[in-house]
Amino acid sequence: MIHDESTLNVMLETITKFVKERLIPLEEQCSEHDEIPREIVDEMRELGLFGLSIPEEYDGLGLTLEEEINVVFELCKASPIFRSVIGTNVGIGALGIVIDGTEEQKRHYLPRLATGELIASFALTEPDAGSDAASLRTMAVRDGDHYVINGTKRFITNAPEAGVFTVFARTNPEVKGAGGVSAFLVEKGTPGLSLGKNEKKMGQWGGHVCDVIFEDCRVPATALIGGREGAGFKTAMKVLEKSRTHIAAVCVGAAERILDEALRYAVERKQFNKPIAEFQLIQGMIADCKAEIYAARSMVLETARKYDLKKNISTESSCSKYFASEMVCRVADRAVQILGGSGYIRDYPVERFYRDVRLFRLYEGTSQIQQLIIARNMIKEVS
Repeated sequence: MIHDESTLNVMLETITKFVKERLIPLEEQCSEHDEIPREIVDEMRELGLFGLSIPEEYDGLGLTLEEEINVVFELCKASPIFRSVIGTNVGIGALGIVIDGTEEQKRHYLPRLATGELIASFALTEPDAGSDAASLRTMAVRDGDHYVINGTKRFITNAPEAGVFTVFARTNPEVKGAGGVSAFLVEKGTPGLSLGKNEKKMGQWGGHVCDVIFEDCRVPATALIGGREGAGFKTAMKVLEKSRTHIAAVCVGAAERILDEALRYAVERKQFNKPIAEFQLIQGMIADCKAEIYAARSMVLETARKYDLKKNISTESSCSKYFASEMVCRVADRAVQILGGSGYIRDYPVERFYRDVRLFRLYEGTSQIQQLIIARNMIKEVS
């Protein structure tokens, strides 16, 4: 759902210019140094990118999901690390507060998240609980007006920069499944909260992840999201349902950039006295990329429109994330093939994108988890 098309178009034009003039020229530098320059982050704040999905009453832009998706398409034509900077504020880090937070929690955190003054992080995954999130072992024990949290979270995006963590912990040990899980807001600097080392990743250098460790970490009872125990897993699933659509859009934007790089190379590169773009086998790979990108874009937009109409998108969001994340990896692989030996050399962006996009098939639910969700939802509808 697009509220004001002319205003959205102005914003998209601004972001397209920002991507071409500011982000793309810095891609290799950011990857090489594993860091995004502070001035770029400040410019992203000024553009309002940290507050895309945060309601206007809390100083965000209050975009609908369809509007947000269109912004993501453009932003992600640059390296995914730039989107990663804002990703947790727009998505998983802040959405729990937006969807299920108390009014006091919303007013305390959302305005600072919207401006990027505060970075949020989503602490769900554990060393022994990834896809099976309902089996998490982090415990939060009530002690008067506080909870005491103990446990370790793994592969937490933006944790080194985060000022607040949405932490999922078991408050009722007698309930072994999802029903015993609650969600908490834990601020940086809280005694008992510490961070592990920055992980060295295959790709997306410039975006940071590490362990988040809780050792007798005391938080006030008011830190419980929504003020209700046992609702944490439901909050996580609501957050991921929307966020998976966002990630699917990230994949589309990245795939469009990758195809553009491959197409330009194919037009310029000559073999046998003619551009390789004239060879039919090259054309076949280009056509396959375009068709799959078009299909993924259409899926993501349709899913976003259904969400804006307040319809259930559990199946559609999983379909979109599953198809788009697999699609972008196929596009990246074909692009390397089109470039040949050059595609394996770091002088060309295709090599970096090939590594960067591999992550999308893993986080916020692996492709196999999406398959299970899709199939189980279909079976449930029939039975």
